[in-house]
Amino acid sequence: MRLSGRTERPAVQGAVVRIAAGIRAGLRLGAHLCVAAWLGLALPVAAAEVTDSSVTFQGHPVHLLSAGPPKGRAVLLLHGAKFRAQTWKKLGTLDVLAGAGYRAIAIDLPGTGKSPGWRIDPKTFLAELIAQLDIGKPVVLSPSRSGNVSFPLILEHPDKVSGFVAIAPVGAQEYASKLKQSPVPALIIWGELDPLFPPSLAPTLAASFKKADVVILPKAKHPAYLDQPKLFHEALLKFLKGLGD
Repeated sequence: MRLSGRTERPAVQGAVVRIAAGIRAGLRLGAHLCVAAWLGLALPVAAAEVTDSSVTFQGHPVHLLSAGPPKGRAVLLLHGAKFRAQTWKKLGTLDVLAGAGYRAIAIDLPGTGKSPGWRIDPKTFLAELIAQLDIGKPVVLSPSRSGNVSFPLILEHPDKVSGFVAIAPVGAQEYASKLKQSPVPALIIWGELDPLFPPSLAPTLAASFKKADVVILPKAKHPAYLDQPKLFHEALLKFLKGLGD
């Protein structure tokens, strides 16, 4: 019996290891499926490895979250007044972009999240930050309040970006008359039920670019990406793919 016990224990232990490994694999797959279900995607979206860090800019720390291959096209994610970099992680945008081969970089604007507040020059802030981050010519995604810093970049430094994703941005009406057929490829996204800025501003803003697509998300309010994450991510990936390499 003692001999039998010694020979059976490794088999039992091996079975336990295999079961444990299966459980872990199932949990990983379950997590991926949960992300996919939440985003409304047909295929599993793997949770990306997200790096939480900060850079010293103008003598102050700027907090950022990044994911995706370092050599992928950079997508710089800004945020609205009530949101922060973490919003894009919770929404799954970092996962979606990283999974598609893009380098996603979400920042906390000064005075938001983990970035302390200080007086910035909105006309130069993003141009200087992009240069310091050394991310080439990123696609800049700008919802709501962040239009205060993204529009000056698009207007004054179109050569520093490869694309512009505007989501009901502050300053849309003002800058629509200033951009004058900007050469920057643009994607204009608006919520059909936006109570702050009417969706009729979307085609007006789009007409200020040489090339721009307009996407009106149905049954979506001001932060339209929160109400329609599936449609938002689909439109974003389609736009990025259309930019080429």
